[in-house]
Amino acid sequence: MSFLRAGQTVSAALIAAASILAFAGSQRPEPPQALPDTPAGRRVAAFLAAFNSAEASQLERFFKESANPESASPRTPAERAVRLQGLRSETGALKILKVEARSVESISVIVEGAAGRLLRLGFRFVPGPEAWLDGLMLDDASREDLAGPLAAMGLEEALRAFESAVEQAAAADEFSGSVLVARDGKTMLLRAWGLASREFNVPNRPDTKFNLGSINKIFTRISVGQLASKGKLSLDDTLGKHLPDYPNRDAAAKVTIRQLLEMQSGIGDFFGAKFDATPKNRLRRNADFLPLFSAEPLLFEPGSQRRYSNGSYIVLGEIIARASGMDYFDYVRENIFQPAGMTNTDSYEADVPVPNLAEGYTRNWDGTERTSGPRRKNIYTRPARGSAAGGGYSTVEDLLRFTQALLADKLLPPAYTDWVLTGAEPAAEGRAASRQRGGLGIAGGAPGINAALELDLETGTTVIAMSNLDPPAAMEIAKKARRFLAAVPR
Repeated sequence: MSFLRAGQTVSAALIAAASILAFAGSQRPEPPQALPDTPAGRRVAAFLAAFNSAEASQLERFFKESANPESASPRTPAERAVRLQGLRSETGALKILKVEARSVESISVIVEGAAGRLLRLGFRFVPGPEAWLDGLMLDDASREDLAGPLAAMGLEEALRAFESAVEQAAAADEFSGSVLVARDGKTMLLRAWGLASREFNVPNRPDTKFNLGSINKIFTRISVGQLASKGKLSLDDTLGKHLPDYPNRDAAAKVTIRQLLEMQSGIGDFFGAKFDATPKNRLRRNADFLPLFSAEPLLFEPGSQRRYSNGSYIVLGEIIARASGMDYFDYVRENIFQPAGMTNTDSYEADVPVPNLAEGYTRNWDGTERTSGPRRKNIYTRPARGSAAGGGYSTVEDLLRFTQALLADKLLPPAYTDWVLTGAEPAAEGRAASRQRGGLGIAGGAPGINAALELDLETGTTVIAMSNLDPPAAMEIAKKARRFLAAVPR
């Protein structure tokens, strides 16, 4: 994925903003082993020290003293610190396992979190003695990456090697689904593996529809951007302005649309005991999910923390419905899917026959995490219909059409497109950021559901993998694609 300006984010769970412990006027921390003893290396060491401290004040202090002062990011140091606190709660403390590349302008390292999760951190600096931090890339890594980069190869060779790797994963029953790799919008690889229906031995096809999981959230975000660009809502509007009857009066008065989008609302999830006890056939409208969480107290003061929240996106779906005067599902169909030419994308109901739609198969049907053993259909773990938080269906080709429509500004005005791609707040006039950086790194997963969409503006590469198996089936395939494509000289 691409580098971002310090403090900006590319959607979702694969990329985060940068922040670090300050060191002007204080004792510099000792750099971790293998980091260069340079201004840039010390910035990276300070980042890890601040991140591992789990103290928002240290992260905030770094942004004040180490982020590029010329950055156009509208987020304050405190806001950036809050965003990283959410990531810290997921990964735990980080330690460097390998320094991959270094120069006066960039440093890339592989780190391991407390739970064993591997990440690749890439830091970009402004050339000069101060080495201001100008961007941070965060991506998942694997044990294979610790062995070092692959030898350089041509594009066709890389695609063949990747295809062979997917074949091996499918043969080991680690992947079932479809994959698309494109460059500059042109499809270079399109294939399917495994079965859409194991009971009837129906194979997956390149145009098979798979459950998107939380990838649906990007459609909700774009819908908010569309309505904001037309003056029908503002990111600073409170929840209560659009939903005056919202059960939690404290949330209605305090939570803003921006906080809902950024997972900083304090509103919790709809998954839990109430969801488990609810007959899934009763969950057919976006509003049907509200009683599962809307009366619960806020988990924290809005804006003070960042925690993943499906409930926030359910609320956004209802705000979209009120502001537009349309049902949420109708709105995204008419304002996103149709303009993008996504004819095989929708929030289909589970008991309505839909041609060429993959069944989901899970080992985790009872909430127990299993990595081996028989799979069951996921009919009892998913609602009858998805929501503004996730659960719709699409194909790899439709998702490519979506990325191309987004880049062509067919879905949003240019400044709002940049907002989706880089996290930069929409400028009053013109574009907010360069289209040479940023992109999308989004995924969705649940029992029997996994999908990943990655768009890298710097290389023009799009990787889409969709699977009807448990996570991380599709995400692992996307990771393999990145590894092989990284071996192709630019």
